[in-house]
Amino acid sequence: MSVDTALAPDSIAADPAHDDLPLARLYGEPLLKLPNDLYIPPDALAIFLDAFEGPLDLLLYLIRKQNFNILDIPMAQVTRQYLGYIEQVRLHNLELAAEYLLMAAMLIEIKSRMLLPVKKADDEEAADPRAELVRRLLEYEQMKLAARQIDELPQIGRDTVAAQIHIEQNLVLRWPEVNAADLQAAWADLQKRARLVAHHTINRETLSVRAHMTGILRRLQSARFVEFSDLFQPEMGVPVLVVNFIALLELAKETLIEITQAEAFAPIYVRLSYTPS
Repeated sequence: MSVDTALAPDSIAADPAHDDLPLARLYGEPLLKLPNDLYIPPDALAIFLDAFEGPLDLLLYLIRKQNFNILDIPMAQVTRQYLGYIEQVRLHNLELAAEYLLMAAMLIEIKSRMLLPVKKADDEEAADPRAELVRRLLEYEQMKLAARQIDELPQIGRDTVAAQIHIEQNLVLRWPEVNAADLQAAWADLQKRARLVAHHTINRETLSVRAHMTGILRRLQSARFVEFSDLFQPEMGVPVLVVNFIALLELAKETLIEITQAEAFAPIYVRLSYTPS
């Protein structure tokens, strides 16, 4: 849609360069002239005025549509077209026109600064009044292009539909196969359970932790270092080993002995604590 076509049809019709521009599209076909019996409601123009997303969008459209160099914008021509658009917006939607007045003031200011003569005292390379506007237009165009590229990416629900597949599973009971190893493991488990429920008599044996502590100290007095495993007698049974180990821990707690190891995974040695004389 051409802004000039929507805003000033009389001036466009007089311009030969715009004779081939379609006024609209009907079912995809270009409409070069309006039908004689066509009735246009008074508010129909508001549909075209809302086609732009803001002042920068309109300004960029005017520049790109006429193939102007964005780095060398003809301010007079662009400002004239921009003000014509605002005039049409003001007639139909005063609230929407207020959003474009600030950009119009900026365009007029830039054109006025370009008309002023450059003083000799100024720097030879004076800043172009259009530089800030060009920067904003280029940034807006980049963001608009990025938004269009993101919108063109496939989206679920718009371009693709998530596949939903229902897999019907038949529950067929399959008994596992039993081999000789399984039977052997089951028989061993039965024997283990039978031993757990066997009756046995427990005889209480009196074991003194203090007596074992005395025995360990007596053993360490005759040697400088004694290996940890040499302090225990496995043939005496588990109860004796437990009491002897508790006695060893009590001696270490009371700092009467020292348990040392030269390095990781090395043998553990026990000795009497050093007491300075």
